[in-house]
Amino acid sequence: MTERIPRVAAALVVLLLVLVVVRLPWAGDLGLHAATVERLRHSLTDPGNPLVDADTPSPYYSPWMVVLGLVARIGDPSVFVVLRIGALVALPLLVTGVWAYVRTLSARRAAPPLALLCLLLLWGTAPFAWSGFLGLNSLALTVSYPSVLALGLAFHFWAWLTRALRAAEPAGWGTWAGLGVLWAVILLCHQFSGVVASLGALATVLAVRPGAGWRAVRLRLGGGVLLGLAVLWAWPYYDFFALFGAGDGLEAVHRPLYRDLFARYWLVLVGVVALALRWRRDRRDVLVVFFALGALVFVAGAVTGHWSWGRALPAALVPAQLAAALEVAAGAGRRAVRAGWAGVLAGALLAGAWAQAGTVGYVAGRGVLPQAVAEKYREPWAGYHWVTPWVGYGDVVMARVPLPARQIPAYGAYTVAPGYPDFFLPDEGVRREAVRRFFARGCRGASGGGFCGSTGCGGWWTGGTGCGGSRGCGWWRSGPAARCCTRWGERAASAARHPRAARRCGRRYGRPRAGRVSAGRFSGAGPPCAAAGGRGAGPGGVPPVPSPPSVPSAPGGGPGCGPPAPP
Repeated sequence: MTERIPRVAAALVVLLLVLVVVRLPWAGDLGLHAATVERLRHSLTDPGNPLVDADTPSPYYSPWMVVLGLVARIGDPSVFVVLRIGALVALPLLVTGVWAYVRTLSARRAAPPLALLCLLLLWGTAPFAWSGFLGLNSLALTVSYPSVLALGLAFHFWAWLTRALRAAEPAGWGTWAGLGVLWAVILLCHQFSGVVASLGALATVLAVRPGAGWRAVRLRLGGGVLLGLAVLWAWPYYDFFALFGAGDGLEAVHRPLYRDLFARYWLVLVGVVALALRWRRDRRDVLVVFFALGALVFVAGAVTGHWSWGRALPAALVPAQLAAALEVAAGAGRRAVRAGWAGVLAGALLAGAWAQAGTVGYVAGRGVLPQAVAEKYREPWAGYHWVTPWVGYGDVVMARVPLPARQIPAYGAYTVAPGYPDFFLPDEGVRREAVRRFFARGCRGASGGGFCGSTGCGGWWTGGTGCGGSRGCGWWRSGPAARCCTRWGERAASAARHPRAARRCGRRYGRPRAGRVSAGRFSGAGPPCAAAGGRGAGPGGVPPVPSPPSVPSAPGGGPGCGPPAPP
């Protein structure tokens, strides 16, 4: 395999990812990170919970999010513009990090671009997307997430640590202090990627053969670790060490990481064979040790039922993928063996590229894709931008969990229940139960009364089947105007239908100007669909504003328990 082919192929893949950043497809946690930036834009010192109207800490307030929050305060750009800026920083950091680390493992010019291709394409034939996993499809959907920046920093961290351990003279205290701070920053930016970075660092240290000056190195290494722990302890936005008790709330979410393993990762077996060859040559090879540590944590998670430990799987995948690239780049052995290795890896990369070919759709759109490629494309989420003329920053929305609740906070509003498990939110269970009861069919009388005031429920609701069997979304207008409601099937709640329904309400009641809408909290005096109070109402808050006139009941609902039919 010539050196030019991997370079050209790697450049094309990186160009594709840059174009994806321009489109920024919405899937997964994008709304959560957008909401985090929005809260920091409005208050760097006391942002509160990013998803619900509660004064709690959050592990999403990482150093990187604080930087993006500062960027958002300059010129007041859209939060999605800020996330694009973040992605355009994180992506080059990842590419240069891979380049720097692979340079510590091989002097071959083809090794870095080949390693990058293996990290992106050497997975399986079942596309898989999860933050912290570097498959091409996964990276396209998570490129603006903090995990990408954390992994980029991790590769630079491993490269820096390797050079410090290999130095002829023990590196100075400043080097080890910098490594300790960088380690802490990675853990704060994305805790799961921080675990992968820690396992890689541990493998790097275990693979070192002690020599002259090793005692001084150990002392300074220990000092760097202590400094990193001090940074973690001093981080003001959340208690990092409290996260060790959050496992029970995360296990169900991560159970899918242990499913369909062969379909998702079978191409990595090429790298496992390469690791076996490296182990035969060197029992303390750093990639072999790294792989063993990652595999051990992943298997331990399966045995003990700690499914969140599956997030450590990249610690086994990354060394295997790098080993495959390095084995081909090294060009060692007989000519037939070298040609065989190159052919096997080229075939595996082509298979991985074809499996993830749908990623092109995030740039070009489904319409221009060939049929075979279009079948691999998965439509991203549409977003909830249609709510912005009526829902302002800080308004509280009664939204279904998970999908609407994961998107609406991106536009500055809060939801009653968070769209994600929240270890720091003490009343999360109460909030989820409130949402479930509100959207249950056939709420009558006072069956839902009382819970809205205590959970900070806003005067808006959205997300499918609602009170009294009604569907769609609705809200209270400020002043004496009647309630503006729409009533559609759940499928009609797509982005394509929302603007038309909103315009229809606007013709009947007038389009609200910025600041005119008051999405207050429910007073709790009756069915949750019947009364609305001022924002801040509820136990311990200001007295609730008197309720607007009751809304005609919908079929199957109690008094005022559903929106009227649309005009």
